[in-house]
Amino acid sequence: MNTAANIMQDGLSFPKITASDEAIAEALESASIPCLMASMMYMSGDYSLLDGDIRPGEAVLSEIQGFMSEQDKAEIRRRALPIIRDYRDRGCTLPPPPDRETAARIMNFVVGAQQPIGDVYLDLMMEEMQLSGKDLRRVELSESVSNEQKQQAPVVIIGAGMSGLLSAIRLKEAGIPFTILEKNTEVGGTWCENAYPGCRVDIASHFYSYSFEPGHEWTHYFSERPKLFEYFKKVADKYQLRQHIEFGAEVTEARWDESAQQWQLRYKKNERDHSDQEQTLSARFMVNAVGQLNRPKIPELPGREIFAGAQMHTAQWDSSVDLQGKKIAVVGSGASAFQMVPELAKLDSQITVFQRSPAWMFPNPIYHEPVPEGQRWCMEFLPYYMKWFRFLLFFPGSDGAYQVLRIDPDWQDDGLSISAANRMYRDYLEANIREQVKDPDLLEKVIPDYPPMGKRMLQDNGGWLASLQQDNVQLISEAVSEVTETGLVDASGEAHDFDVIIWATGFHADRFLWPMDVYGREGQSLAEVWGDEPKTYLGISSRGFPNMFTLYGPNTNAAHAGSVIFLSECQVKHMMSVIKLALEQRAGAVEVREAVQADYDRRLVELLPTLVWQHPKVKSWYQNQNGRVVSTLPWLLADYWRWTSDADDSEYELA
Repeated sequence: MNTAANIMQDGLSFPKITASDEAIAEALESASIPCLMASMMYMSGDYSLLDGDIRPGEAVLSEIQGFMSEQDKAEIRRRALPIIRDYRDRGCTLPPPPDRETAARIMNFVVGAQQPIGDVYLDLMMEEMQLSGKDLRRVELSESVSNEQKQQAPVVIIGAGMSGLLSAIRLKEAGIPFTILEKNTEVGGTWCENAYPGCRVDIASHFYSYSFEPGHEWTHYFSERPKLFEYFKKVADKYQLRQHIEFGAEVTEARWDESAQQWQLRYKKNERDHSDQEQTLSARFMVNAVGQLNRPKIPELPGREIFAGAQMHTAQWDSSVDLQGKKIAVVGSGASAFQMVPELAKLDSQITVFQRSPAWMFPNPIYHEPVPEGQRWCMEFLPYYMKWFRFLLFFPGSDGAYQVLRIDPDWQDDGLSISAANRMYRDYLEANIREQVKDPDLLEKVIPDYPPMGKRMLQDNGGWLASLQQDNVQLISEAVSEVTETGLVDASGEAHDFDVIIWATGFHADRFLWPMDVYGREGQSLAEVWGDEPKTYLGISSRGFPNMFTLYGPNTNAAHAGSVIFLSECQVKHMMSVIKLALEQRAGAVEVREAVQADYDRRLVELLPTLVWQHPKVKSWYQNQNGRVVSTLPWLLADYWRWTSDADDSEYELA
């Protein structure tokens, strides 16, 4: 299957197909049939499939075949081959693309929608898929903004992770100068720092990627950490961002200079020749792209410093520690432990997991599955196939589960569920657990006593529960109360000896910019202004802190729809539109209006108690110490997408 030169059509680039009929037929055996059907329509200009008797069923997360029968899939593959052959033999030219109405029909068809997709979701998905060949999230400055003005408005970005790189790309497109300060020695953020065994993404990789850089090269549907790390490094190289990054630079303080209308930053430069040397930098705008899951959190337990063995946090993995044949404690049972323990269980070692509370798991049989070569060929060569594949992954998780999150005040179920819909979901998830575990003692430990969706949902392909049933793995459903020289003491007072302690205890997700000190107008401290309950507009802007934008900030973590990359693209588009507003109106400072922020916070505070994450039986890292949800996005995805579109001066004051 050789690749010829790419061809351009309708602003999109497609490689020419040179494969034989036999090779194409072989590739189609691995194709997602709903996406193949969409591609067939684009290649042929024939939309009769939309009215045919072979149709995908209603899509759910990670179901890429539309629940179609083997007979129907075979028939579509049979029909596809002559269409692809004709497309190949005519030089890979495409008929005119479908109009908006037809594209909407294809959208409904691919996901087997029971009701027509509404205009807002249609617009959202059209933007996300870039069917027109135009990146609608790219913000263009008007010709009234001179190059000199741009050069006088430099931006400093703190962090070269996913959102930091995204910000840099958008600023570069607009011609605005920027510098990235990154505390690590490489880009990638969480995918640079987390290298524990089994580390992988739990959002499908073909969606967990920038909309303008989706990539068909993913080798697994849910990629492992090395591939994700490689992806962000490649993006940094492709967009030539490294020349703008200062590595080993950890910001300690950012202070707004009112007279100069600039941010003044102090940072430590950790390099061999000048360790911990403090340096300074000034910029008109500041972008905080440090993320929520950035600073490891290890419980402040008595005795931790006297443990004689090795200990590490999952985000500070020490590969020099030999784990073979050791007695290993894993403290925590969240996402990182869920991925890591099945890998540790393969060792000739004794693994003990300390679990405060079990997690709900969503059955996903393709969680560890590789992407077949034929599927990858379809993504690369079949026009629009990749775009519809991304849509098929995205749409089923776009607000469809929102009804499961809402608390029915009249529902009575001892806190095990919050509504009839939530109870149905609980029964489905619980049945899946019961199918995997027969030991009644273990079963009692692994079925949660809180409503589904209350904490981060984990992807289940059977590995976690299978590992807990191995002879060399033990689950203790007790928290740890103390560390001793030889091991740990659980909450019941029982002591356990270990050679190694692995802290799978998450991050300081509610501290956001900590340990950096940020001071805004009149020297006010952001830490003091926010306190335990940050007040922002859209999680992005904060009153009293002009020209400052926070990405992946308060109440913007993806927990029920979309992905953190999608949300970051929304936030960066909003940020860029605010910068555009300031430059086009010759303003030195731009700040969210007090009434706008107050209204947003009021609506946020009113909504949160009506959703499962703030239910009395739920305790998670989504919450602050008082139980208030401060990390997670409570809004409908479509609403947040609309709100983060182009900003205007009804939202922001200019000075």
